[in-house]
Amino acid sequence: MKTVKIRNRKEEIVVGKMICVGRNYADHAKELGNEVPNKPVVFIKPSSSIIYTGGKVIHPKFSNNLHHEVELLLLIGKTIKDADDKLSEEAIAGYGLGLDMTLRDLQNEARTKGDPWTISKCFDTSAVISDFVLKSDYRLTLNEEITLSVNGNIRQKEKLNLMLFKPIQIVKYISSLLTLEEGDIIFTGTPAGVGKVVPGDKLHAEIEGIAKLDCEVV
Repeated sequence: MKTVKIRNRKEEIVVGKMICVGRNYADHAKELGNEVPNKPVVFIKPSSSIIYTGGKVIHPKFSNNLHHEVELLLLIGKTIKDADDKLSEEAIAGYGLGLDMTLRDLQNEARTKGDPWTISKCFDTSAVISDFVLKSDYRLTLNEEITLSVNGNIRQKEKLNLMLFKPIQIVKYISSLLTLEEGDIIFTGTPAGVGKVVPGDKLHAEIEGIAKLDCEVV
C-alpha cells in the first residue's frame, strides 16, 4: 500500500488509483507524431509503480528506450462522479510533481498494433512522485514553470498554462468516465522535450512554488 506525504502536515494519505492524461501539451503531441486531441487522452497507472523523490528508477530489461515525462499532479480529496466545474474544483485537495516514466519502444509497438499501452506505462518504479502541498496552502495560478533536467541539462521547460486541458476540465472529464475517490492521483500530462534516459542518469524536476523531485536511473 502506497501513501503520499502532505507538506507541513503529519498525515499521510493512502493512494488509490492513478489516472494519467496524455498529449495535454500541443508541442508534445506533435513531437511524437500524434494529432492534438480534442478531449483528454486517459490511461491508468497502478499505485504499485510508485517510488518517491530520492528513489531509483529501475530500467526494465525488456525495453531499450526509457523516456522521462514530467507532470503536475492533482491529489483528489473527495469522491465525485459526473461532477460540474464547482465540484471538480472542490475535489482537488492538493498539488504535486511526478514523472511518468515510459517505455517508448513498447508504447510505439502497441500503438502500431492497436494494443493497450499498459506494459509501457505500468512497470515497477514508473511513477516517481513528490510530496503534495494542500490547495489551502498554495494557490495554483498556472503561470508556474515546470522543468526537468537530466545530468544538469534542461530537457523540459514550460509554463503550466500551456496545458490544453486545465485541472478543473481534467477532473470534470475523468469524473464523467469513472468515479474519482479520495487518495486518487491525476497526472496532468507532460510538455515537449521528452527523451531517452539510461542507467546512471540523474533526473531533477521542479514546479516553482509546488515541489522538487530527484531520482536516478539504475
